[in-house]
Amino acid sequence: MFDRLSDKLGAAFKNLTGRGKVSEADLKNTLREVRLALLEADVNYKVVRDFLTKVEERALGAEVMASLTPGQQVVKIVYEELAAMMGSQAQGLDLGGRPPASIMLVGLQGSGKTTTAGKLALYLKKQGRRPYLVPADVNRPAAITQLARLAAELELPVYPSTTEMDPVDISVKALAGAREAGCDVMIIDTAGRLTIDEELMDELGRIKAGVAPGEILLVADAMTGQEAVTIAEAFNQRLDLSGVILSKVEGDARGGAAMSIKAVVDRPLKFVGTGEKLDALDVFYPHRVASLIMNMGDLETLFQKAQEAIDEKEARALAQKMQKGEFTLDDFRKQISQIRNMGSLESLMGMIPGLGKLKKLKEARPDEGELDKIEAIISSMTKGERGNHLIIDASRRQRIARGSGVSVADVNRLLKNFAETRKLMQRFTKGGLSGLKNLIR
Repeated sequence: MFDRLSDKLGAAFKNLTGRGKVSEADLKNTLREVRLALLEADVNYKVVRDFLTKVEERALGAEVMASLTPGQQVVKIVYEELAAMMGSQAQGLDLGGRPPASIMLVGLQGSGKTTTAGKLALYLKKQGRRPYLVPADVNRPAAITQLARLAAELELPVYPSTTEMDPVDISVKALAGAREAGCDVMIIDTAGRLTIDEELMDELGRIKAGVAPGEILLVADAMTGQEAVTIAEAFNQRLDLSGVILSKVEGDARGGAAMSIKAVVDRPLKFVGTGEKLDALDVFYPHRVASLIMNMGDLETLFQKAQEAIDEKEARALAQKMQKGEFTLDDFRKQISQIRNMGSLESLMGMIPGLGKLKKLKEARPDEGELDKIEAIISSMTKGERGNHLIIDASRRQRIARGSGVSVADVNRLLKNFAETRKLMQRFTKGGLSGLKNLIR
């Protein structure tokens, strides 16, 4: 989402970094380019104006002018102000008080509320919570059916709503249903409209009065840009939002809404939807996003994703197998699966400091299709072949190629690369730091 903005800002700071001295004219020229980059990214113009005023005040002070690396100091200031503009720190959910705590999802039709309800339920389930899903959108029978299907997929209880029921009655009665089901948090999927109207706001206001939710979260479509900010303002005036969830940020959004909401509406952006799958909901960390925008990488998120995707006991067992030279194609396939669970290869590369600036790596984007091919080849092998690649002769390679829909050359390439990788892994795990030095030579 922020790739284009990152490139623009990188170009703007290129003339500053590395200099021993930066003039006021240099700073103003750079900040002019920053202004254009932010406006092009669809950041609210008032937010851009206030942001640049703060940056300029700091950048023209002794903090920069007296520094030995003034260019780097300017970059640091822009990073800090970007994070502050988006809220500085991640904001958690308020789920205190007598259970079940209630979360009310609101927004316009098509913003992705129902899918987000499922994503949020999975997120809370992973946190050790027991969510209860409540379909309160009686205007759209498909919404009730969809939420019931998501609840079944997540193995979570759902209130048995029908289109003949009143949304307020559904929400109030669902409190008792959640308690009976032993749930400690209730997620209410409310109705939407194509545009904001009085009937919708009145209905949402009555649900709020009947349930007294601890969280009222607006689900807004990131693809709509500044319109999402305008919608957030309108909902906040009537319902006093506790936060915002931006959906569809994986699309061709420029990032302006994500960067503007906190400053304009004074409500935190709490989550972002990053894909269609139920696990594609991420906590919004302003300082991490600011780091990505400034091409500083995001190792915190990378480590967090690794912890979630990779089992520590399995990792230790795998290290022992590598050391003994027992690493198999089955182990290799498991590792690929774990890496893919962390996200796309392109997004993972972007989290590593410095890689985002390398033009060659940007142009040579990782091919996810190659991983599909590798998994298909290994899956076409017998258990014995996956356990011992040395038994795979010419006839077996032809059978594996036919079974996986690839050429024999593809199978040969995989086996050759696997054998080399296996040797390198064994040398590294046996030699520790000395092994690493040998690999670098």
